[in-house]
Amino acid sequence: MSTPSPIKSGEQAFPWPWLPVALATVGLLAFLIATPDGLLTKFDMVGYAVCHRIASHSFVIAGHQLPLCARCSGTFIGALTGFFGQAVVLRRRRAGEFPPAFVVAILAGFTLLWAADGLNSYLALFPGGPHLYEPQNWLRLTTGALNGLTMSALVYPVFNFTLWRHPVSARAIRNLRDLGVLLLLEAGMVALVLTQWSWLLYPLALLSALGILVLLTTVNSMLVLMIVRRENVVDTWRAGLIPLLAGFTVSLIQIGAIDVVRYTLTGTLAGIPPFQ
Repeated sequence: MSTPSPIKSGEQAFPWPWLPVALATVGLLAFLIATPDGLLTKFDMVGYAVCHRIASHSFVIAGHQLPLCARCSGTFIGALTGFFGQAVVLRRRRAGEFPPAFVVAILAGFTLLWAADGLNSYLALFPGGPHLYEPQNWLRLTTGALNGLTMSALVYPVFNFTLWRHPVSARAIRNLRDLGVLLLLEAGMVALVLTQWSWLLYPLALLSALGILVLLTTVNSMLVLMIVRRENVVDTWRAGLIPLLAGFTVSLIQIGAIDVVRYTLTGTLAGIPPFQ
């Protein structure tokens, strides 16, 4: 009678663990070398892959346009804030269940507000375009932050459920109180951006790039785990670094490829030419 094979630890479940480390290092160095000089410019190149970067729709701090437009700043920094709020402030680490239905309904409403404001803003780009109200950057930022919170609230439990061998059978957002805490964090982020203090330029540019990379890396890491059929094998963060580095590498490739295609089509590293 054969005995069942032992369950592999997280490290053992991934062959050649050095490979994701090497690929991530090469990918990061390639991005840093291939992009124009200047730390702010490199942050801009990350934002260039996901955002139209129209100047009139963006915040300018200390004479420099942020890497993302107001709406995308809210979305990606808002998603980063949502991840931080669930994992650190609410301390719901490894929580693998969605919020209750009434909270999901509220979150869906946030995304509908984001979409409605985005449609109104898009229509206003065209002379005589039928729009309900004059778009404002503070409104773009606010609705973006609400949408970013929604994205983080849905991605966070799926990530935990996919990565960990033993995800916690609990909701990261349990009730309206938890949602209120996260909304306060988002409101603080929005208020900070709206001050446009000059010393915030580098921190906000960094958070913009981090928000993009964290969201893309989280999603791509899950896809990598599913492709190689290694879901639910990770016990520690040390083992979790392997799929996360693989997802990070995929994200860098995506950003680089989009940057190249966009520059080829538009010939500029700024916003979309017809709307600048």
